[in-house]
Amino acid sequence: MTIAPNGASRDALQYQAMRDIVERIQDNVPGKLEITTEGIVHDKLSPGGPHELTAARVSRRLERVMPEGLLAHTGTPDVEDIARGVLRHPDVIVIAEKDMEVEDSFDPRSLLAAIEVVSRSNPDNGWVGKMRDYPLLGIPVYVIFDPRTGEGAVLSDIHPTASGPRYASRKDFVYGEDIAIGDWTISTDGLPRYA
Repeated sequence: MTIAPNGASRDALQYQAMRDIVERIQDNVPGKLEITTEGIVHDKLSPGGPHELTAARVSRRLERVMPEGLLAHTGTPDVEDIARGVLRHPDVIVIAEKDMEVEDSFDPRSLLAAIEVVSRSNPDNGWVGKMRDYPLLGIPVYVIFDPRTGEGAVLSDIHPTASGPRYASRKDFVYGEDIAIGDWTISTDGLPRYA
């Protein structure tokens, strides 16, 4: 659910005000808050077991096939592009260890991939909002896992459009298939579904 006005004409002061609001109230509201190109989005429910288990399994599977020095990181901090007024929290990020040596949010341009496990309470955040924001932030690969349906998509090849940068390539998959995330292939077998 978007709880702030459209940010199309947002300036640096407006973004900082939204950032301050998110920092101030995040610990007192259930779920998580993110700042998107549309405003502040509130994912009302904290992720449950199937969501967290999917992120953990995908992270582990990726780390088994990636070279030393790369991580499939779950957790904090967020990725942030202050100039674009966007603060996002992917469920898993593929990033070099050296690019994690920062005090604040990660630079989204340092990510090799962002992975999202679709939320039961706000699926449009993964399928619409992040699909719009991640190419804008320069994240080269975006992978969506949807435990509601047991399907997902790998998006890549950012290209310019009249509406801003978008992913040009989309490869849909169903759970059980092997998928390529950048240069690495993992199985999607055994990933949990929402009941």
